[in-house]
Amino acid sequence: MSAALVRTRDLAKIYRVGGAAGGVEIRALDGVSVEVARGEFTAVMGPSGSGKSTFMNLVGCLDRPTSGGYWLDGRDVAALSDDELAALRNRTIGFVFQNFNLLGRASALENVELPLVYAGVRARERRRRALEMLERVGLAERAAHLPAQLSGGQQQRVAIARALVMRPLLVLADEPTGALDSHTSLEIMALLQSLNREGLTVLLVTHEPEVARFARRILRFRDGRVIADEANARVGDAARLLAAHGEPA
Repeated sequence: MSAALVRTRDLAKIYRVGGAAGGVEIRALDGVSVEVARGEFTAVMGPSGSGKSTFMNLVGCLDRPTSGGYWLDGRDVAALSDDELAALRNRTIGFVFQNFNLLGRASALENVELPLVYAGVRARERRRRALEMLERVGLAERAAHLPAQLSGGQQQRVAIARALVMRPLLVLADEPTGALDSHTSLEIMALLQSLNREGLTVLLVTHEPEVARFARRILRFRDGRVIADEANARVGDAARLLAAHGEPA
């Protein structure tokens, strides 16, 4: 197995509710040690309150742990300043969310360009790379469309193109099919599987076994801990299922 891209050791996140005196501690994450190798496709599963979303927020450098260590691509995240964390997020991690998080008044092209704007990439290069990514997700002809002019599946494809435009090492997908019908969900999972076969590391949060079956590894969380870490012996092929089911009615 290749070197770990994500490595955590005894990672913990504790929230205090009710103030310092007499407050209650909530251990959202309780000593999680995990390694994710480059090129893996891993699903993170668990019921509400299990710690899976807290884990993803920490892996995505959106929050800092209370204790424990986290190394991303060999870098000790705890040692980074807020500005360094922001730069790491922008250049190393692509985010895909359930509700797409697109700018409503910006075109598909402009939405995909956004991370490049933050990175200071010049306009001509931004446009070239954004169009390349829209082509990759099959939406080059929709580049000028606003999100409201796109279907839910097309909006998620734009969001995936935006996540890829900085050529990240890791894509974090938080319930990416949660707002989509079953056929469109298959389309999105087929795209993620295709990207993973090209070498992209994918970490996917889901509560749906029907979605997790397309991952090659499954981490199961409960009460802030990993209770199971297992290889998926029967990985589904989303593209094959799509071909078998045909177009939706």
